[in-house]
Amino acid sequence: MTIVGAIKKTLELVDRPLTHREIYEQIIANQLYIFGAKDPISLVRNKIRKHCIDLDFPSASPRKLFSIAKQTSGDSMVRYTLWNGVMPGPEQITKINTSKDLTSEEVLFSSHKEHISSIKNQLLDCIKSSDPSFFERIVVDLLLKMGYGWDSSLAAQVTGGRGDEGIDGVIYEDKLGLEKIYIQAKRYKLNSVTPSEIRDFIGAMSVKGARKGVFFTSSNFTTQATKHASQAQGMNITLINGSLLCDYLVQHEMGIDRIFTYPVYEIDRNFFSDD
Repeated sequence: MTIVGAIKKTLELVDRPLTHREIYEQIIANQLYIFGAKDPISLVRNKIRKHCIDLDFPSASPRKLFSIAKQTSGDSMVRYTLWNGVMPGPEQITKINTSKDLTSEEVLFSSHKEHISSIKNQLLDCIKSSDPSFFERIVVDLLLKMGYGWDSSLAAQVTGGRGDEGIDGVIYEDKLGLEKIYIQAKRYKLNSVTPSEIRDFIGAMSVKGARKGVFFTSSNFTTQATKHASQAQGMNITLINGSLLCDYLVQHEMGIDRIFTYPVYEIDRNFFSDD
């Protein structure tokens, strides 16, 4: 029997939520598994959380067997039970994510997510403080970095400025320029993009006979602006707000430098097998 099998058997036998320490004690009491590890209690905890529903970290198993039981009032202990196939609600997920029962890998993963969130906020601050013409170049370069355009250096044009006719940039999808993506970029600190600005962009695209457009802003779009974009006849217009823009910038490492990488390891069980 494997460790995971012993954990599952224990929860079936006891039929109530247990802490990882209690699960370990029951495994020993029922002689379900003989541990050779120096810290078997932590090993049990790690195995449970790797197979626990809604716990997200790199080495988490896609095979979910356990769940975190709902905590009772005044009880700070994290207890586990067999997963019944029902996804936990938002309140329970919050408790999962703030639990002191995290493995070292989960702590590292959580810290990394906080770091990325901080970097995105800093990126957005830099963007909002930049010149509008610089913002236009950023978004055009980003689309090229994302793979749009037939060439990474020759397939784009920044057209913003006086006489731009409502278009701030163009991406040429083929060498002959038969297919184009038109770009509008609004570098706002506080104001949201309004329906009238979407209508202006749709009008500018209509003059060009365009079918594809991307509207970038460093702020947000009003609900009505989003609705107008989705209802544009014969056009496919994608809206990218400040938050999504920073997601893409981080994904493609634009405006940031990678200064260090921490490798994360797990045991190679095949290395220790007798087969």
